Amino acid sequence: MKSSKFLLIAGFTALLFVTACSNPKPLPDKVQVQSEVKYTCPMHPQIVEDHPGNCPICGMKLVKKSAEGSKEIGISLSTVLQPVNSDVISDIKAITPQAKEIATTITGEGYIDFDTRTYNNIASRVTGRIEKLYIKYAFQQIHAGQRIFDMYSPEMVTAQQDLIFLSKNSANELELVSAAKQKLLLLGMTASQVSEVLKTGKAFYSLPVYSPYTGHVHDMPHTEMGVTTTVQQSSDFTSNLPLSIKQGMYVTKGQNLFNVVNPHKLWALIKIDPSSLGRLRLNQEVTMMLPDLAGKVIKGRVNFIEPTLQNGDKATSIRVYLENMDHDLKVNSLLKATIQTGNENGLWLPRTALLDLGQRKIVFLKVGPIYQAHQVNAGMLNGNQVQIIKGLTLRDSVASDAHYLTDSESFIKTEEK
Repeated sequence: MKSSKFLLIAGFTALLFVTACSNPKPLPDKVQVQSEVKYTCPMHPQIVEDHPGNCPICGMKLVKKSAEGSKEIGISLSTVLQPVNSDVISDIKAITPQAKEIATTITGEGYIDFDTRTYNNIASRVTGRIEKLYIKYAFQQIHAGQRIFDMYSPEMVTAQQDLIFLSKNSANELELVSAAKQKLLLLGMTASQVSEVLKTGKAFYSLPVYSPYTGHVHDMPHTEMGVTTTVQQSSDFTSNLPLSIKQGMYVTKGQNLFNVVNPHKLWALIKIDPSSLGRLRLNQEVTMMLPDLAGKVIKGRVNFIEPTLQNGDKATSIRVYLENMDHDLKVNSLLKATIQTGNENGLWLPRTALLDLGQRKIVFLKVGPIYQAHQVNAGMLNGNQVQIIKGLTLRDSVASDAHYLTDSESFIKTEEK
């Protein structure tokens, strides 16, 4: 009886076991295979989710991402957790350095001014009074041999009377007569005026004075009744103002009355950045553009490099001598200059790819899906190009705009070398 009960229980247990194996239950949802559809943020492509929702960064709604795009974004959690002060995730365009030889140039800005080598002062050789003045205004053009004023001088009259007396009473004293003639010549009389004095026997009480130079007249500081008056040079350039020397005025021996400038000789004064001085040489070709004269191009050469710096100015000035025979160049006109300095071989990058931190130069090197701050040694700057001396190869890729990848220079860190 007991054995029959045991057999009945065993048979029932075997029947339950066979039934369970022939009808397996489905796996729970948690172990089902996940969908291949991915969702990403349009503004932050590094955000990839396997379900719809909102971007954790900006809050925008996530959109579906294609299967091909999901394969391109292979960004792992370790990549996202890289330090933000040395690694940046961005889809900014990557570029590679180029090995080439380019024509190097130096750029500068400046203006046109009078060539001071042509400055000639007309000074009074005796003390006296201006009886008649033939120059009426600043910047008036005069020519060599032109009568500019008439002057009465007691010293000049006395010297003429001495010559007349010697010629009449001591004509045989050739040395005395010659000395008297020489004195008048040194006081400013011309040889023809001395001959006329000897011929007529009459002194010039109002002696004509002629200009020995050709050019434009500029005003000079003068003294009137013990007070020195200085006329600003800029007033000559802006309008034809009356001269400070007036008719009837007394002048002293050695006083500068006028400054005569040759308008056909000018020079360009150009400021050069100190970083470019190592490539600057005399006789280098200079091309100048004048914004005020559209299409006007002036060619010249570096004629002089100033050896000193002006107070408060760190730039160096150079001079380019110009011819102005047609008077088309105006003094104080602004210009932009380009100086040809030769050719240079090397690795070159756009200047936007380099970030200058003062003592360090940084590029963002592309390593997989991220950009890493990478220190390099930079050479010369040439227009929009910068030379890379050390730190990159032709196989490296860097961000095309380094400034776009950082908000603050102080956040950037590179590996110590």
